[in-house]
Amino acid sequence: MWLTRGHDTAVELLQRSIENQHIAHAYMFSGPQHVGKMTLALDFARTLNCKSENGPCNVCNSCQLIGAGKHPDVVIINLNLAGELSRKSPDEEAASRSKIGIGHIRDIQMLANLPAYSGEYKIFIFEEAQDLSIPAANRLLKILEEPPPNVIWILLTAEKYSILPTVLSRCQSIQLHPMSSSSLEKYLTDELEIEEKQAHFITRISKGCLGWALSALRSDELLKERKKWMDSLSVLPSEGIVQRFEYVRKLSTEISKQKQKAAIIVENVRSWWHDLLTIKGGNKEAIVNIDYETMLLQQSEQLSFEEIINFIRCLYEVEEQIKHNVNPRMAFEMLMLNMPRIKIEQAV
Repeated sequence: MWLTRGHDTAVELLQRSIENQHIAHAYMFSGPQHVGKMTLALDFARTLNCKSENGPCNVCNSCQLIGAGKHPDVVIINLNLAGELSRKSPDEEAASRSKIGIGHIRDIQMLANLPAYSGEYKIFIFEEAQDLSIPAANRLLKILEEPPPNVIWILLTAEKYSILPTVLSRCQSIQLHPMSSSSLEKYLTDELEIEEKQAHFITRISKGCLGWALSALRSDELLKERKKWMDSLSVLPSEGIVQRFEYVRKLSTEISKQKQKAAIIVENVRSWWHDLLTIKGGNKEAIVNIDYETMLLQQSEQLSFEEIINFIRCLYEVEEQIKHNVNPRMAFEMLMLNMPRIKIEQAV
């Protein structure tokens, strides 16, 4: 049984390709963070290497090992693994720690050319394909052009168009979309037996991404982290430039420790301002951050449509700049300068 939920079309396509023996040598699964890309990739790997006739059974040794991340023929590639494979000096590795380099791909290619240890297929899953450096992507392209037999490459990314077009053209592309609010809430209440009020809250703030919702239900750390960010972001419209720049300084420290923080911050800011736009349009029932509804309502009264829309445009520009390696601190400082300011005495 496939564990993937909310992506029936993708599951059917992959299942049919296996049944018809039309399996591509490379796939690109794209979609928002926590939408279910890795779950789908592991389901596909389980199905390809399952010992049962109607896999994935999730019971045989192969399925169990893949689920535990311990199958010798299913390799998940991320920056941590790239570091383990690297033959660079510590200084060279530190300089390139934010990218998967060409040396890493050479090492992975050597693994790919070895025969499968226990499964029918060797499967390499790139957890964040946008982390490939350009030389590494070009090296991977050569492999995709002359793929080894019984080797499948699966590239996962939230940023499909940050991948080299030539690499993208060699992959069968499958786009994953967030679940509808009604489908996700129904799944949480009916199948996981989550209390309705909690299910409604988690559904809204997860924006249809089941992986995020399940992580939030398993541990309250994710909710605490979200609250920390939203508490800070929610007061920025009423802050002066000194306070805003101080906030950016603190962000820079966070981003230096974890590259993906920049994208998460932009998404959180955008979520807040989209809620303001939604309220301004008279549809407050559709806001995402329902636990901050009172503050959102008060801020929306002090902002015009034009101010909100112009700032959202700035957000998209900053997102593009960060993707193209503009200094995040500089980009966020420009964002703070462009953020409309509401009157301090009227802010909550």
